[in-house]
Amino acid sequence: MGMLDSVPAVRRIDSDRPDLQAFDIVGHVSTSDIENLFGLLEAAYALHPRNDVLIRLIDIEGVDWAEADPATIKQGKADARRHVRRCAIVGKAAAILAAHGALFLDADPVEVRQFPPDKEDAAWAWLGTATL
Repeated sequence: MGMLDSVPAVRRIDSDRPDLQAFDIVGHVSTSDIENLFGLLEAAYALHPRNDVLIRLIDIEGVDWAEADPATIKQGKADARRHVRRCAIVGKAAAILAAHGALFLDADPVEVRQFPPDKEDAAWAWLGTATL
C-alpha cells in the first residue's frame, strides 16, 4: 500500500454555520469512508437536529457500494430523512449521477440540488452560507 492509499476519501469542509455539514468526497470511496461519512453526520445530528449538507464530488474513481453493509446505508437514509433539510451536490454530472441516491440523497423530504463545479458559489449561496 502506498502512502496516499490511506488518505480518507471523505473530508470535512469548514463553513460559517454550525448546522451546515460540508464534505469533499475525493477519489475512490471505500466502505470505511462511507461509514465515516455517516458517522460524521450522526455526530452533527446529535448537536443540531436540522442540518443542511454540501458535498463536493472531486475526481470520483468509484465507490464500494456492493461491499457496504446494507443496514448502514438504510440507517444513514433514515437519519437523513429526520435531520437533513437541504443537500447541495457540487461535481461533474457523471459523479453526481453515481452518488445520487446511493448515500442519503434520495431520502424524502431532503431537498437536493446539483451544481456543476464552476457554480460552487451558487451552491453555498443556496444554503445561505460560504466556505471559510
